[in-house]
Amino acid sequence: MKYLRPYDLAREHGISTQAVRNYERDGFIPLARRTASGYRTYTEVHAAALRAYLALVRAYGYATGGEIMRSLNTGDLDAALTAVDRGHVQLLRDRSTLDAVGRAVEHLTRGPALTEHTSSASGEPLSIGELARRLGVTAATLRNWEAVGVLAPAREPVTGHRSFGATDVRDAELTHLLRRGGYPLEHIRTVVRQIRTAGGTEALSAALEDWRRRLTARGVAMLDAAARLGGYVTLLDIAPAGPPAAGEPAPAPESPSTV
Repeated sequence: MKYLRPYDLAREHGISTQAVRNYERDGFIPLARRTASGYRTYTEVHAAALRAYLALVRAYGYATGGEIMRSLNTGDLDAALTAVDRGHVQLLRDRSTLDAVGRAVEHLTRGPALTEHTSSASGEPLSIGELARRLGVTAATLRNWEAVGVLAPAREPVTGHRSFGATDVRDAELTHLLRRGGYPLEHIRTVVRQIRTAGGTEALSAALEDWRRRLTARGVAMLDAAARLGGYVTLLDIAPAGPPAAGEPAPAPESPSTV
């Protein structure tokens, strides 16, 4: 078996040896063996783990990438795959929201640009709690968006509670999308106001096109991460036996026993 030093792992990725030790400490790569003198020695399993982790970070971010690797390194394959699934669900949601906003922009000049994706199932206004659950954010986040002028919900005349109509939901979906794209609230406020006034949409179109490129890049990064992750799972030998590969005959069913 070939043994590797921390320097060998670090050099491949242009990171420091301290970063490699930190990843080991945090459970992103397995614990290294120690020599009699206390030096760490790594193997190809550790190298594969580091490749997988860094690919996961590019695809899913640090938190999810770390969650996936810690799960694998403790033998919990199902937990790791669940985290992967959540990332794909979020990507699909972002694509759906992006498409909905794009359709809204196309119809801005023909009145409120409402789509099935940005309307409640009943057509009734949403409360702040209902909208927060819909977007997967906190009510405090929505209040903050309102405070900076991104959202402008109506108020119930008796209770004073916020009431988010279909246009407000559209604005909230757009804000959520652009925030995930890294845009500051000040920029988003300008974009949302452009939609409300049906003015020029150049800034909005540019923002949406940039976010589409980001989503595409994330999808490609997920493909690369999947390949790296699959290789690492194979080295760990923790995957259950799967169905026959394409082209291979399935085993014949057993004949029922006769009495």
